[in-house]
Amino acid sequence: MTITMSKTKLKTHMLRIFRELEENGDDLIVTDRDRPILRVVQFQPKITVEEAFADIYGQIEFLEDPNTPTSDDWQDLS
Repeated sequence: MTITMSKTKLKTHMLRIFRELEENGDDLIVTDRDRPILRVVQFQPKITVEEAFADIYGQIEFLEDPNTPTSDDWQDLS
């Protein structure tokens, strides 16, 4: 869920609001004169490639190195 509030209200109640956002996982849009100026979102720690693809690990067969640059292939098409 996304909550919207003015920067004046945020300044007055910042600690309480941040605790609520942390607890609920909500996002916050901060406004200035009803114009959105800032978005506060939960921090998402980065995961490794192995963690991201753990559910399909060992099910994909690479016919060539997927880390090989492709710039030469694109230049050949021009």
